[in-house]
Amino acid sequence: MEVACLDLEGVLVPEIWINFAHATGIDKLKATTRDVADYDVLMRQRLEILKTHKLGLADIQAVIDNMGPLEGAKDFLSWLRQRFQVIIVSDTFYQFAAPLMRQLGYPTLFCNKLVVDENDSICDYKLRQKDQKRQAVIALHQLKYKVIAAGDSFNDTSMLGEADAGILFRPPESVSRQFPQFPVANNYEELKAEFIKASSRL
Repeated sequence: MEVACLDLEGVLVPEIWINFAHATGIDKLKATTRDVADYDVLMRQRLEILKTHKLGLADIQAVIDNMGPLEGAKDFLSWLRQRFQVIIVSDTFYQFAAPLMRQLGYPTLFCNKLVVDENDSICDYKLRQKDQKRQAVIALHQLKYKVIAAGDSFNDTSMLGEADAGILFRPPESVSRQFPQFPVANNYEELKAEFIKASSRL
């Protein structure tokens, strides 16, 4: 049995923080794991910006409520679920992802949780475990599954490397250049082809 593990932001939905940056006009919030490889450094930077500008969870959720999946993502996910067991493995947070999961038909999601105080301020975040994307693949291997993984950024590469096959989807040049071992898909049709090719080799 084969399992497809997908990153969420940049693969199925737009980058949440980039959309929030556009909505607030705060350019520093545009930074993602495409720009900052260390996730903790990135999140601490974000939390400090939110504190400085007195922005809370509700402000971010209001932007997310107006977001939807990337064009073609829902059809791609439907195609994938007919052929594989599918798990979304993301560094986002359940408080952010819920409206987007509804629009995608509630696929299985492994992600993290925010710590929110009584004033609706995001004061911290809790990872399920360190390097959780890679750990998810390790756990699936222990259950005797073969894993094909796809992601778009630096924080996906340990998952792609641990999987039986890894695919980069629309990565920035800095990522594809640093990880030439992973094939690149630039659209959903190419991503389908890469999944089929990987599956045929397993």
